Amino acid sequence: MLSAAAAGHAQPFDNQLHQKRADVNRKIAIITGASRGLGANAALKLAARGTDLVLKSVFFLTQALVPLMADGGRILNVSSGLTRFTLPGHSVYASMKGAVEVLTRYLAKELGPRGIAVNTLAPGAIATDFGGGMVRDNPEVKAMIAASTALGRVGLPDDIGDLIASLVSDDLRWVNAQRIEASGGIFI
Repeated sequence: MLSAAAAGHAQPFDNQLHQKRADVNRKIAIITGASRGLGANAALKLAARGTDLVLKSVFFLTQALVPLMADGGRILNVSSGLTRFTLPGHSVYASMKGAVEVLTRYLAKELGPRGIAVNTLAPGAIATDFGGGMVRDNPEVKAMIAASTALGRVGLPDDIGDLIASLVSDDLRWVNAQRIEASGGIFI
């Protein structure tokens, strides 16, 4: 697996790409931008490194892999529900994810002649390691999110995995240049 985070740093990424080039199936789906989560103390570091971590990595990974893709491939960038609603302390992260959403629309237009569909998936609060596992492991956070979500619970990894599998399949080949939010209806 190629690391999108390493794509923001040319040398480690070039090494990974060179090692994996022979393994790449020509009809591939590129999935970029998934994050491990950021604590409150990471805001200053992200302000300095945000474009590398969240935006440049998506751009450079896509730039490196698109030439290897057969026509009709799929690119799915991962954004965040935080681009639709606001929560204090997340402005830098949400701004960078917003930039990924704009990049997605431009890529969809530029790669459309090759039949490559490019979309953005914006998950809501999912019970994973993101943010140190806060949604998964903190009962108070889980209850607050469940109370703010139309479906009455936090998201599960399978909720997102099933959607990813659908979005990169040929069944949804006509879906292009879209931001698809999978949040259970949080903050509606």
